[in-house]
Amino acid sequence: MTEELRLRMQQLADELNRASEAYYNGRQELMTDYEWDARFDELKRLEEETGVTLPDSPTQRVSEDNTAGQKEAHEFPALSLAKTKQVAEVVKWAEGKAVWISWKLDGLTLVATYDKGRLTKVVTRGNGHIGTNITHLTKYINGIPQTIGNQEHIVIRGEAIISYQDFQQFLLESGEDYANPRNLASGSLSLKDPEEVKARKIRWVAFSLVFKEGENVVKTAEKTFHLDSWGDRMAWLDTLGFHTVDREMVENPTIENVQAAIDRFTFRVTTTGDERMDYPADGLVVTYDDAIFAATGSVTGHHATRAGLAFKWQDEAAETELLEIEWSCAASTISPVAIFRPVELEGTTVKRASLCNISECERLGIGGAGTQIEVIKANKIIPKVINVVKAVGELKIPTQCPVCQHVTEVVESQQSGTRTLHCTNPVCPAKQLKKYARFVSKAGMDIDGISEQTLAKFISLGWISDFADIYRLPEHAREIALLDGFGERSAANIVKSIEKARRVEAQRLLIALSIPKCGADVAKRLLSAYPFNDLVETASTTDDNEHFAHIDGIGPERSALIIAWFHDNDNILTTRKLLNYIQVIQQDNNQTENLKGMTFVITGETHHFKNRKELQDYIESQGGRVAGSVSGSTSFLINNDIESTSGKNKKAKELGIEIISEETFLERFSVTEKSADSPPKKSENQQLSLDFS
Repeated sequence: MTEELRLRMQQLADELNRASEAYYNGRQELMTDYEWDARFDELKRLEEETGVTLPDSPTQRVSEDNTAGQKEAHEFPALSLAKTKQVAEVVKWAEGKAVWISWKLDGLTLVATYDKGRLTKVVTRGNGHIGTNITHLTKYINGIPQTIGNQEHIVIRGEAIISYQDFQQFLLESGEDYANPRNLASGSLSLKDPEEVKARKIRWVAFSLVFKEGENVVKTAEKTFHLDSWGDRMAWLDTLGFHTVDREMVENPTIENVQAAIDRFTFRVTTTGDERMDYPADGLVVTYDDAIFAATGSVTGHHATRAGLAFKWQDEAAETELLEIEWSCAASTISPVAIFRPVELEGTTVKRASLCNISECERLGIGGAGTQIEVIKANKIIPKVINVVKAVGELKIPTQCPVCQHVTEVVESQQSGTRTLHCTNPVCPAKQLKKYARFVSKAGMDIDGISEQTLAKFISLGWISDFADIYRLPEHAREIALLDGFGERSAANIVKSIEKARRVEAQRLLIALSIPKCGADVAKRLLSAYPFNDLVETASTTDDNEHFAHIDGIGPERSALIIAWFHDNDNILTTRKLLNYIQVIQQDNNQTENLKGMTFVITGETHHFKNRKELQDYIESQGGRVAGSVSGSTSFLINNDIESTSGKNKKAKELGIEIISEETFLERFSVTEKSADSPPKKSENQQLSLDFS
């Protein structure tokens, strides 16, 4: 082996190890999956060609976990999977045996152990052999039951993940800067304050029953499970109350059958409809149904050859020319966005991609206009600059805020070392933009069709200066239709969305008002103690900063912040003005445990609720649980098309689970609502005709 080859191999190993260490410990990612895979494949090829494997080669191990907490050895090593991007290789690996295809969720792997029906420990994956014990945090992670209906020794692996929606909402509420949901989930598990962990809304999804002592046959009242089948293992975990990964069986793994199944999963990450996957996934996992056969494989490097195969989508890359760096100011952060000559990727035209922060620009070596760059849609979703082919000039970091022209400053995070650009003007109009974005967001008033960019345009035109003004936008319908990039249809959709959002749940309104430290959980707790109007009156008149501190989960700090917000004259005037335009729905607090112990699955369009998310929020507010797939633990499938031949309807019928419509749900569970205010009277602008002729 030449010295040049040895140096290249060592360089690749060092880069991969540093990147993996950052990845597994929740710090700023040093390279994309695309770049990591390319370097890993090159190193592996060089090792095969030379017959030499370096002692610290990442092909032989995964990165260490250096997060805070007690280190603990895994009872069963958590080895990684070999990967492929070729359907033909999946078929070859399957050897004609039935396989299951499931999501390769992009989060943090946690291993949960149960003994005598109780959770005894939860450990991070770490380096696959030694992880960090985080059992003390598990009560604040959704999906890890503290007790289960089985007395044996059981070990389960699952992924701790955060949905894209919850990730965006957290960024809105906290003002913190994380590159993606996986980074937020990983970083959250090293926090000392459990309440802060709870605020991240981490969900644990089980993807493997690693071990169960005793017999491999489990009999329940409904079914007998044969645990030498991976499918039965997952179905049994469903009956124990776990959230399990979505999956599909391919009994005859031909190229056509495997491709068809992969296409169905691919649709879930590329569609813009209700079926879109809301959790990050960086590929799929192929698993033998025959768990006994799967266990007979050998271990090569750090891969168990038959434990599973990771399938990653082919990233379609395109080379293009950077036209400019646009600096977008939201809240206090000014983020760089690459604007480039349009390219076709994954069937869509792409012409811009976020560069996240200054550190990412420096890592890539981004230059100025004319720089040649390579772009992909990561996991077929997010446009991303992955490589600088040829830099032209240098990156120019603005010294003035693009919105208010106030001086900027570069801030380096003490935790991650990430460098970000900030506006130093405390009253910069852009800092209010986040407030309005939160107001119209799905978690808030759920007003479709009004993005941050649209809000920024309306603010600059002088149409919005407080929340109530958003409900006066129909008065500008004709003007909106004439704006560049809008048109009559866009204007009509905005008016329709606003009219639909004139009736809103009290919890959504509290979230939308941008009260500090008042997210969904705090809003729910406040409204369980006070009707909305009483809450506003009490908060705006009391002199006791700890008035709400007695409410479970609120405490003196949050109580003081809430009261201070309502004591601000501008805030209380804005709230009262807003109530002239909307009807607030206060749910009956006496029904908070109405659905306790029940698990629902929701599919199809909703008629009585605004959307499926609103129905899910209601069920969870009444003590119920909403799962993503039908299983033996499902109580009811809610589908207004009861006779549908959809996969969920078929599964429900197979398992004998009742399918009910929204109407039946409302009647059977006595769902009632009461209005916090009388419906607002129709004003002229609310009756605005959408005739643009």
